[in-house]
Amino acid sequence: MQPVLNVMTLISGPDAETALQACIADLKVAVDWLSPAACDIAGDAVTEAAARSAIGNRPIDVIVQSAAGRKKRLLVADLESTIIENEMLDELADFLGLRGHVAEITRRAMNGEIDFVDALSERVALLRGQPVSLLDRAAERIRLMPGAQVLISTLRRAGVHTALVSGGFTVFAERIAAELGFDRVVANRLDIEDGKLAGTVTPPIVTATTKHATLVALAAEFGLTLDETMAIGDGANDLPMLGAAGLGIAFHAKPAVAAASRWRIDHADLTALLYAQGYRQEEIVG
Repeated sequence: MQPVLNVMTLISGPDAETALQACIADLKVAVDWLSPAACDIAGDAVTEAAARSAIGNRPIDVIVQSAAGRKKRLLVADLESTIIENEMLDELADFLGLRGHVAEITRRAMNGEIDFVDALSERVALLRGQPVSLLDRAAERIRLMPGAQVLISTLRRAGVHTALVSGGFTVFAERIAAELGFDRVVANRLDIEDGKLAGTVTPPIVTATTKHATLVALAAEFGLTLDETMAIGDGANDLPMLGAAGLGIAFHAKPAVAAASRWRIDHADLTALLYAQGYRQEEIVG
């Protein structure tokens, strides 16, 4: 018997299990159900193009990859609009009546339309003179992305190393890392003067290069090949690490990022990363 070289995983969006079942019925192919929300199709039973044609407008994601080494040993994750739903500079700007202005800069930077460092500096400068208490007020608004706790808890139980690498700020990233159980945090530190925000960030600024370098360095530290790593993010500054990881997933990503990524999740929540690795429902924590 020839070994299975590739595997295709179909993952339904929220409350779309029925749509997934209908899609499988249309494909007329044998599947291995990981849970009611996800299944594997082995080998070349159906092409990716045929699967996407059968899916049509149904909210179903498709991941095709090598069947060998699916379960990764390191996850490097972006924070904002990935592990949490928020963009924290947008939240901070909301207190100043500047959400619309700042959110548009954020959108353009994350879609790769403008330089990330310039965009970050421009937005942070608007915070100059604001009390440090503004950070706590913004933190109260943080909303975890659905599936975030399940993802990290499951990976931790499996002995997977996890790192949160953000172009945002340590004041938020460290809080979420502690709450979810990430092993490492790399993020920017806001400068503070006399109890007020200085409107600047302590250099060096975390950039796309930093994220990629962190993935590579952590893999080396843990004695892993890049094929044994996974990365997830939504913005243009995530693309280098997504491209370098063994499984780099653009998650509900900006259009330019989704278009440039081999793997993407457009509909499902963060548990999709577990199904993509072949985890079964009974292996998932929570």
